[in-house]
Amino acid sequence: MPIPTYDQFIEPVLRFLATRPDGALAREVYEAAADAMQLTDEERAELLPSQAQQVYKNRIGWAHDRLKRAGLSSSAKRGLWCLTDEGQNFAASHPNLLSVEQVLELASGFTDVRLREATSTLEPASALTKNESTAETSSPEERLGAAVIEMRESVAADLLETLAKVSPTYFETIVLDLLHKMGYGANRNDLQRVGGSGDGGIDGVISLDKLGLEKVYVQAKRWQSSVGRPEIQGFYGALAGQRATKGVFITTSAYTAQAVEFAKSVERIVLVDGIKLAEFMIDYEIGVSTRIVKIPKFDSDYFED
Repeated sequence: MPIPTYDQFIEPVLRFLATRPDGALAREVYEAAADAMQLTDEERAELLPSQAQQVYKNRIGWAHDRLKRAGLSSSAKRGLWCLTDEGQNFAASHPNLLSVEQVLELASGFTDVRLREATSTLEPASALTKNESTAETSSPEERLGAAVIEMRESVAADLLETLAKVSPTYFETIVLDLLHKMGYGANRNDLQRVGGSGDGGIDGVISLDKLGLEKVYVQAKRWQSSVGRPEIQGFYGALAGQRATKGVFITTSAYTAQAVEFAKSVERIVLVDGIKLAEFMIDYEIGVSTRIVKIPKFDSDYFED
């Protein structure tokens, strides 16, 4: 029997986590879901083509990803999976097997990682790439592209969830690491964290030249709610106090329309919301690792006389 697809693992993952209100280690969920689906030892040993992981663990991980996207579960800490209150209520209100339609909704209905309160003009990647093609009619290149986008969205969701839990001090350090990786500052020492009491609304300073004559001031806020105009005005005032001409405001959440409008009007502040922050972290590999996949393509030029 073929190993169940990831959507078929959603139900056993949900049911097992419902019995563990304090959460369960990922390895426990793997085995519980595999037992529920009666996987053989041979099926459990089967590896992905990349040889990086067992197939069933990979698919169970994607099943949990879908529960997280739906707001039913979370990664309380590294390697620990736990249903949210909403997830526990969902499991209790659906004591029988989920219908095909309910599983389909969980598997494919929550693939947008955009923050619900976001007002940024940026569109989520999934909205930009959806088309009428189905898995059966799309080309291998289209399916590969869709898979890459889906994996980026999953990693972005994990990043935002993790950033929401780190300390404010560590978040400021992450932001400066990212800005350095993006090319700001000749070396990491040119980016200094100055956040803390009495920071005047400035969390970091980037020296763009060796003498420190040109600087960019940074404010990094690990927030859940949207950042409004008053916060951006306060940052603008802090820049004025430093006689600064450049400022970057970075948050894990989003900005209100009024905040975006004010930033545009003063022309010296760049706003980065949670979605864009996650995209930058993926692109510049901050808290993210990547691997190269070789895609063969026929070279007709080689065979020409």
